[in-house]
Amino acid sequence: MRSKLFVPGSRPELFEKALASRADGVSFDLEDAVAESAKSAARHQLATFLGQLPHTEKTLVVRINGLDSAHYLADLEALAGTRVDIVNLPKVESAAQILQLVADLERIERMAPSAANIRILANIESPRGLRLAADIACAHPRVMGLQLGFADLLEPLGINRREATVIRQIQLSVRMAAGEANIAAYDAAFAAIKDPQAYHEEARYARGLGFTGKSCIHPTQIDMANEAFMPSAEEIDRAQRFVAAADEAEAAGVGAYQVDGQMVDAPFVVRARMILDQARQAGLLTH
Repeated sequence: MRSKLFVPGSRPELFEKALASRADGVSFDLEDAVAESAKSAARHQLATFLGQLPHTEKTLVVRINGLDSAHYLADLEALAGTRVDIVNLPKVESAAQILQLVADLERIERMAPSAANIRILANIESPRGLRLAADIACAHPRVMGLQLGFADLLEPLGINRREATVIRQIQLSVRMAAGEANIAAYDAAFAAIKDPQAYHEEARYARGLGFTGKSCIHPTQIDMANEAFMPSAEEIDRAQRFVAAADEAEAAGVGAYQVDGQMVDAPFVVRARMILDQARQAGLLTH
């Protein structure tokens, strides 16, 4: 998911619009975007919608309420038998919380086999969660990614969300934690929807750190995320040359070689193949 559009679970009039957008994924939010008094109704509305949803190419994510919430189990049980790809667990602070969610998902899947194989996106949005991010990432094979959340992480500490040195240090920490588990890292939402340049710059920097995509809280951010996390024509061309040279070198029994005046070996080829896979998924390459 280069782009993941958030939609409040209490706004059913927006569900179809979100699915018709150019976002790679849609994240239906039952947590922060829904008032306490509206959570039960939002849960019911979303479950009804997802239960009747025909096939879609979109990745469907539901951000449930946290394990310490009275709504946590009700949220999960409402999703049984519906079309959901990923459960997004907020404010994760330990591997034990991931294992609890896995156990609850397994129980629900026994009740509704059609809900099997739901993956987990774990939010890193507290100091403890950041410190233990690698443990969280490695907790279980169902964890498919780590999602950064700057509001919960920074605002209570009085840390400036626009301080680039802070943001970049945290981004790198989360990316390394995700890398330890060989899973994706997703960059945080950006609340200043009238500052598209800052959103785009943050997204481009995140991609340079190896992030897979970025959250969108407004439809105007979708195209910026899609563009930022898409390999350029120059990157694709260079990756093709790396892979072609690697194939020739392997046939010749050579371990390291030069491409465009640069020494290349296995790690560079791994990255090149990743770029080409992403280009194929986006329809930029057909072979």
